[in-house]
Amino acid sequence: MLTLYDAPRCPYCARARIALAEKGVPHETVVIDLAARPAWLYEKNPNGKVPVIEEDGWVLPESAVIVEYLEERYPEPALLPADAGERAFARLLVFRHDDFSDPYYALRRREDGAAEAFHDALAALDALLARVPYLTGTTFGLADIGYVPWVIRARDVMGVSLEPFPALSGWLERLAQRPSIAAELEVVASYSR
Repeated sequence: MLTLYDAPRCPYCARARIALAEKGVPHETVVIDLAARPAWLYEKNPNGKVPVIEEDGWVLPESAVIVEYLEERYPEPALLPADAGERAFARLLVFRHDDFSDPYYALRRREDGAAEAFHDALAALDALLARVPYLTGTTFGLADIGYVPWVIRARDVMGVSLEPFPALSGWLERLAQRPSIAAELEVVASYSR
């Protein structure tokens, strides 16, 4: 059986949780306290970071790699489009995720200029979502999974208003109808109360 080493507050772990839920993959979860990481975690990932998945002694860290692995290992339902160009664009968005997460984390640290930079990052997503219903294109998929944990946390934990971004708000409303995202909203609500 597959094991997920997880931390509920971690948006990177949220990617793995959402992909596992979308794929319907049975798994066990081992919750890691990020404030007191166990020494054995460094044996599974030398960086000591989660998520990590393990199956039959085979270990894989890094959320973007984990969700790609899950897509290949469990191809149904597909989380990447059939069209090669659309698949490449979805992967490009995940590859460029730091352009979004860097201002997010700067805002969390209350750095000068971070609010404006994160506003610009949200505006870029909003502009893209004004053209397509999902970041992955015409259907929900890996690019959506790649960004939604940070958008949820920005709104629900950091109090960032999505009102200036109607396409982004509509996207999040559509995603909230999915059981995997509804579950993630519950995870975030449970620790942000």
